[in-house]
Amino acid sequence: MLPIVTLKNAIYKQMKTKFIILINLLFFSFTSLASSIENNFIQDVNVIEGVFDGHEDYGYNFITMHADGSEHTITFQKINEDLLNQFDLKAGAFIGKKFQITYQVKIKITKDENGFEDEEEILTITNLEEL
Repeated sequence: MLPIVTLKNAIYKQMKTKFIILINLLFFSFTSLASSIENNFIQDVNVIEGVFDGHEDYGYNFITMHADGSEHTITFQKINEDLLNQFDLKAGAFIGKKFQITYQVKIKITKDENGFEDEEEILTITNLEEL
């Protein structure tokens, strides 16, 4: 039979180990959540129809029509590389052509020098179909 002091020490060490594991688990869970908050969020995939209006240094422009008949230009900052091989949007041959555009919206959250959060929407074309 173990002395009471040795038994208490064994129980104390087990509890201390479980407590340390629990604290580490909570810490890593919190830091994982915090890092995902400060990084990027990808929202749902969207599909629209638009007429290609050209390429600029800041992205690829498409003109879409609202239900009320008004036009709206939407700029996509990125495009899947395979699509650029299929549709050379930088050459200008597709200006005026109508496309069905599938894209993702990524919200990039950064902090400025004052600690304020700044959100930037990055639109990436994931699929193009010429109509």
